[in-house]
Order: sequence, then C-alpha cells, then structure tokens
Amino acid sequence: MTTTIAWTIDWMNVSSQPIAGEPEVVLTAGWRCTGTDTATPPNSSSVYGTCSFPEPTSGGSFTPYADLTQAQVVGWCWENGVDQTAIETNIENQVALLENPPVVTPPLPWVEPPVPPLVEQAVPPLVTSKA
Repeated sequence: MTTTIAWTIDWMNVSSQPIAGEPEVVLTAGWRCTGTDTATPPNSSSVYGTCSFPEPTSGGSFTPYADLTQAQVVGWCWENGVDQTAIETNIENQVALLENPPVVTPPLPWVEPPVPPLVEQAVPPLVTSKA
C-alpha cells in the first residue's frame, strides 16, 4: 500500500526586534510530518516537532517574512537537524502497522458477547372495513 507523505509548518516564532538589521526574523518553527495510505478508510499517522534556526548574518541572504513559503521553511528544518529520511521512514512504518497490527486484543474466549436488547415493536391495530 502506498503512503503519501506531507510536511507542514504549523507555527513560527519571529523576532519582534530587528536582528542583524533584518525585521521579523524566524527563530523557531513548529513542523509536522503526516503520512496517509490508500486504504479504505485511510490510515494516517503524524509526527511533530520544533526546529530553531541560526540568526542571519549581516550581508547574507534574507527572505522577508511576508515572502516566505512553507516549502522554504520546511527546507530550513531539514538543513538544521530535522532528519527527513528517518522521520518519513518512521511514519511509513507506523501507517503500515495500523493496516496490519502485530498485536490485537480479541474478546476473551470465556465471556459471551453481549446480546443486543430486544426492541418491542407496537403492532398496529387491525382496521376492518364496514360494508
């Protein structure tokens, strides 16, 4: 079964004062990696974490906050210690275990399954026609 992986950024902490002459510097981001398979209904699992970024240096490249993209910030996470391959492999394994769990909890063999209660239904009155 195929697992689709999606990376998202849930939030970002931004400096309120300029750093190295740049306003709104992203200091930390909260990321999430989610995997979903093609089962019916689909199985999914996710992992989340945070990543801190080094402060920009004067004269280095800088993207204004309003121009950032999710893909760019996810890339920063991977560049700063978030192990993309290990996390995606972990997610794929978790989703596979949901489809085929190695341990299950069946009902106890000595306990009879509950019998649903009987529901009495009213019998409609018999209507006879008068000729």
